[in-house]
Amino acid sequence: PKNAASGSTVTITVKPDSGYTLETITVTDKDGNELKLTNKGNGQYTFIMPASKVVVKVTFMEDNSLLNFFYDVPNNAYYFDAVKWAVENGITGGVGGNLFAPNGDCTRAQIVTFLWRAAGAPAAAAGSFADVSTGSYYADAVAWAVTNGVTGGTGNGLFSPDAVCTRAQAVTFLWRAAGSPEPRSMSTFTDVPADAYYAKAVAWAVENGITTGTRNGKFSPDDTCTRAQIVTFLFRAYQDQ
Repeated sequence: PKNAASGSTVTITVKPDSGYTLETITVTDKDGNELKLTNKGNGQYTFIMPASKVVVKVTFMEDNSLLNFFYDVPNNAYYFDAVKWAVENGITGGVGGNLFAPNGDCTRAQIVTFLWRAAGAPAAAAGSFADVSTGSYYADAVAWAVTNGVTGGTGNGLFSPDAVCTRAQAVTFLWRAAGSPEPRSMSTFTDVPADAYYAKAVAWAVENGITTGTRNGKFSPDDTCTRAQIVTFLFRAYQDQ
C-alpha cells in the first residue's frame, strides 16, 4: 500500500525480470534501522509497519543458475524461464555435454517424453509399435501418449520416434494432453485453415497464452518445432498447475 497504519502487516511482492533473480531486499525506518522481513515464499515478504515512513530497497542480479546445466541457455533468452522450469521439474536433462540445444529439432520421441514427464510420468500399458523398443527412454511416454489419445502413431504400426515434430503437431499433442478442450473461438492466423486437424489446438493455445504465432499474422504450422519452442509451450501451459 502507499500508506499503512503503524502496527499493520505490509506485504511486498518481488518479481524479477526474466533471467534475473533477487539479490538483496531491505526495509528501513526513518532512522535507517533495518526492519525484520519474513519470507513468505513466491517472492512475497512481510514486515510490521513502524510509526514512521519506510524505505524499501531491492537489488537484482543475473540468474546464472542454468550455467550448471546448460552452456547454451543465456539468461536473456526468451526460453530461459521455460528451460529453468523444465530442469527443476525433471522434464529435460538436455542433450549431453551440458547443452540443451535450444535450436535443435524436437523429435516425436522427445515431445511425448516431455509431455509425459510434465504429467507426472504416469504408468501405462506397453505399446506395440514396431519402432519403439521396450528399453528406450521414450517407451513409457509413448505408451502413455497412445493410452491418453495424444497420438496414434504414424501408420503401419509405427510411431516414428526420430521424425521431427512440426509446430502444428506439437500444439496438437499439447492440446490433446490437456483433454482436447473446446476453444471459445477460432484463431485468425492466415495459414491455419478452419478445417485443419490442428485448428482447434491452435485456437486453444492462443486463448491460453501458449503461443502468439510467428510473424505477420501466421502460425507457421509446417515449420519444425524447436526444443526451445516446445519447452516454452509446455512452460506456459503447465506453470500454473
